[in-house]
Amino acid sequence: MNRKISVIGLGYVGFPVAVEFGKTQQVVGFDINENRLAELRSGVDSTKEVLAEDIKKADILFTSNYEDLAKADFHIIAVPTPVNEAKQPDLTPILSASVTVGKALKKGDIVVYESTVYPGCTEEDCIPVLERESGLKAGIDFKVGFSPERINPGDKLHTFKTIKKVVSAQDAESLEIVAAIYDSVVDAGIYKAASIKVAEAAKVIENTQRDINIAFVNELAMIFEKMDINTKEVLEAAGTKWNFLNFFPGLVGGHCIGVDPYYLTHKAEMLGYHPQVILAGRRINDGVGKFVAEKTIKQMINTGHNIKGATVTVLGLTFKENCPDLRNTRVIDIIDELKTYGVNVQVHDPECDKQEAKKYYNIDLKEKEELVQSEAVILAVAHKEYMGWDSSSYMELLKEGKVLIDVKSALKDTFINDSSVTYWGL
Repeated sequence: MNRKISVIGLGYVGFPVAVEFGKTQQVVGFDINENRLAELRSGVDSTKEVLAEDIKKADILFTSNYEDLAKADFHIIAVPTPVNEAKQPDLTPILSASVTVGKALKKGDIVVYESTVYPGCTEEDCIPVLERESGLKAGIDFKVGFSPERINPGDKLHTFKTIKKVVSAQDAESLEIVAAIYDSVVDAGIYKAASIKVAEAAKVIENTQRDINIAFVNELAMIFEKMDINTKEVLEAAGTKWNFLNFFPGLVGGHCIGVDPYYLTHKAEMLGYHPQVILAGRRINDGVGKFVAEKTIKQMINTGHNIKGATVTVLGLTFKENCPDLRNTRVIDIIDELKTYGVNVQVHDPECDKQEAKKYYNIDLKEKEELVQSEAVILAVAHKEYMGWDSSSYMELLKEGKVLIDVKSALKDTFINDSSVTYWGL
């Protein structure tokens, strides 16, 4: 297909897409963040999703000028779709991107949304903006499609090229074009959804399903805690059955699993249906940080520590391991809850940016050598660096009456039988 590509939003989702298309043609890469554009022009990707050698292979015009979008006729919108403090969808980024693209839209153009939204959002919320700004008519003058992103930040195995791409569009003709465009760069193949709403719904339930399953094992962990049973050992035993689903307890944050369910529940409630299972799962997962903090305090008390004025070291701040992404990290719930007890919290993370930690969470990250010995250590995120530490690396961070809290039970085999430390894993 002889189409000129533009990608609007050069973050965790959009930039890998732009790079893959940029290996075959010049791509217009649009972003409103000038600092992001500057680093990409220098060949650096702070999200660590794209290697420097791959950036060099891509021909991308990095720009914040919407007029450059007129050079393209196939526009891919890949901006964030977060929720606000009330856990309601914040469509500001995607509607703003629609305004920008709409101003540059021409007859014959195709606009494809990759941002996760609730079913109906593309046609009911985004298309009217494109029509208003362009003065053109969707379905006649230009076409619209939806192809949900499936990027898994930090995952080098499942990438844009290796994950089957779901595509959809307004009509059969534009669907074939959208499918052919993506098929030219996605090795895993294409799945043509029956409609835009079907593709939107498919995406939003992928992460909602994971959220509910994780909520189930998080609730199990809270139950088994009262029974003095190790949850990981239970899951390992149950996992010997061929059809048992392997999900593990932990913090559920990030820009996908911890956010997408609220898009689905918002739309359901707009239609007069109150989702029960989905919201129950969200409540459980949103409460895990508080549960971990409370368990930490109890372990410290049982070990003889005074709580007020004590120091707790938190290892890891990002929302998942081996990834610099701080968006919607639920580690902050542990930190905030500990502070309500008068505890001093020091945080270390080898992956995330210090300036972002300060900007978004007012946390001054410490270098490892800056950490003072503390009454307790919480391994909140199982980064590769932490998994490479030996037992003495953890012990030297602790005062007498050592308490080690392991959110992912990643250190269970090392410490569960160690009498020199009070160890607890979720």
